[in-house]
Amino acid sequence: MIDAASSVRLVDQYCHGVLRTELGLGTFETYLGPAAGAPPAAGTTFFDTQTGFAVRRWCPPLLGLEPHCPPAHYLARRRELGVVEAGRRLLRGTGIATYLVDTGPPGDLAGPAEIAAAGEAQAREIVRLELLAEQVADTSGTVESFLANLAEAVHGTAGSAAAFTTVAAGWQPERPEPPGPGEVRGAAGRWLAGRRVGGPLTDPVLLRHLLWVAVATGLPLQLHVGADDPMPLADFAAATAGLGTDLVLLHGYPHHRSAAHLASAYPHVYVDLGPALARTGARAAAVLAEILELAPFGKLLFSSGARGLPELHVVAARTFRDALGRVLGGWVADGAWSQGDAERVAGLLAWGNAGRVYGLPRAA
Repeated sequence: MIDAASSVRLVDQYCHGVLRTELGLGTFETYLGPAAGAPPAAGTTFFDTQTGFAVRRWCPPLLGLEPHCPPAHYLARRRELGVVEAGRRLLRGTGIATYLVDTGPPGDLAGPAEIAAAGEAQAREIVRLELLAEQVADTSGTVESFLANLAEAVHGTAGSAAAFTTVAAGWQPERPEPPGPGEVRGAAGRWLAGRRVGGPLTDPVLLRHLLWVAVATGLPLQLHVGADDPMPLADFAAATAGLGTDLVLLHGYPHHRSAAHLASAYPHVYVDLGPALARTGARAAAVLAEILELAPFGKLLFSSGARGLPELHVVAARTFRDALGRVLGGWVADGAWSQGDAERVAGLLAWGNAGRVYGLPRAA
């Protein structure tokens, strides 16, 4: 393992806030599962997962306990310290220097300023486009005012945000270009007429329009790929090439090969490593090695994707460093890489690429 992997500072280029409230065993467990909010099956526990075991390995020492202590002991210590102090110790134990925080998910979640203070780090906001459009619609009485206010809101937000993100497939692969003005007005009229306050934006024409309004700002645009193959995004990537907006493909595993191909084919396309490394040990290292064989090193970005629990930031950072050390250290030991090159690439993946894409201070 290379020393740089264990000590390198990180930019978490995509995450969510942490809960402000004290948690009981049942609530805590749900955030260890594959989908936050879904309880484990009767008679089972999400502590009996790789995530649960990783939390018990890496987080107790940050709270003054022995590694692998029983969950009940860990949560008792967490309550003894209080949610603020426990969160402070955990976030400061991650080695993350900058958090880019998607503020879209609901719930009593700490925002970027609170994350920065708790973690002694920098933090910037990622603005969710659909939520922004829904908020504009709630206060716009006509189609004309909605479209004007939407453009103003997107461009105004771009002045302070680190990036935009979208969770819906608002593009149409067969029609990657921006929709025409008449098409947009018609879609807006239909959506507003059938919508109640707070209703979600689902119209594909408006979603595609929203993406292109965001592209016009030049701010990085994060696209949630989910478990889908990102290859249908090739036409959108081609249509946005040369416009000055970088595209970051989020959550592309298990289609990381397709994501790596798009990053290789288009200068402005980048790949999020977070979900690909959401496992432990040799498996995480194997996935990272495969991505490094397929994508340019300057196109890969670390993220935790963590939501709700500061423990998930700790686990993601530890897992990433472990995989990085195993892969790069192995190549150095084999003589395929020099120590200096391994340290340089570790810095690119950990913070350098994110600093370049998001315009972050070099101090990160």
